[in-house]
Amino acid sequence: MIKRIECLRKKLDTLGVDAIYISSRTNHRYFTKFDNEDGFLLITKEKAFAFEDFRYDEIAQKLLDGVYTVLDPKKRFDVINSEGISALGVEDRSMSVSDYQALKTKVNAEVKGIGGTITDMREIKDEWEIEQIAKAQEITDRAFAHILGIISTDITENDVAAELEYFMRKNGAEDKSFETISINGAKTSLPHGVPENVKLQKGFLTMDFGATVNGYHSDMTRTVCIGKADSEMKKLYNTVLEAQLAGLACLKAGVNTKDADKVARDIIYKEYEGYFGHSLGHSVGLEIHEMPALSPNCDRILVPGNIVTVEPGIYIPSKYGTRIEDLVVIRENGITNLTKSPKELIEI
Repeated sequence: MIKRIECLRKKLDTLGVDAIYISSRTNHRYFTKFDNEDGFLLITKEKAFAFEDFRYDEIAQKLLDGVYTVLDPKKRFDVINSEGISALGVEDRSMSVSDYQALKTKVNAEVKGIGGTITDMREIKDEWEIEQIAKAQEITDRAFAHILGIISTDITENDVAAELEYFMRKNGAEDKSFETISINGAKTSLPHGVPENVKLQKGFLTMDFGATVNGYHSDMTRTVCIGKADSEMKKLYNTVLEAQLAGLACLKAGVNTKDADKVARDIIYKEYEGYFGHSLGHSVGLEIHEMPALSPNCDRILVPGNIVTVEPGIYIPSKYGTRIEDLVVIRENGITNLTKSPKELIEI
């Protein structure tokens, strides 16, 4: 916590503010390591205040003692006014209009947006953060191994999603990363299709899911085949796999994000032009979608500590689709792949 606070303090002069007021749930967790959807933080050049209501006061006093002064949220405007703050930085990209208006009317300081200052900090994960994401991914891999023994035409898409989520919670996840995708047959042409209470049938089954540990997300996708895949299905699957492996192989610090996307996209478009409509990947952390993205529209250079997904797919409307996704840490000379589940086509 202290290192993150100090890092933020070093940015105050450049931003032209005396303090930063944090109201977003995600950034509150980043600077405190505990979750409170109704908490607020105030970080000045010399002090740090955490405003936590009665429901969270006891845990906040224990976790934040010695780092933050913990106070009731009702006192936050008085504290801002008493600290001699003339310019107050706020998260203008996430703050609600009501919070902004309250600050404008109740504090004496000029209120200034800080843009992506904190989200930019969060792009580079430290080793503790990487460890949490690795733990989340390990649970996710185990859930995939578990579900392979359950998949049959006797269960539904909803059953698959529920079983994956139950297994992850039973094995150490605090929550799922996002709404689990488990779609079968023609629905696999929908990149973000929604599972339904319909029995599984022969054909592709795509599962996109993840766990959270200490607020940090994992994300993986595997497509399997119920029954035997025909030659056309195998060709489609193997094209996605080739693109995914090529995308993984090109990643390291210094690589441009749009170039990584192009490596995989060129392989797919040789045979299936126009059928890979989303980006190659996105960053993952306290939120499931962070920056930078491996996208033709993102012109960024990868650095050590970025964590990104690599998830090419091919989607033939009203027929079927396939996606394969791993989660990797960018290193100086390559990657650490956190995803251990097999990627060769599994026929059940």
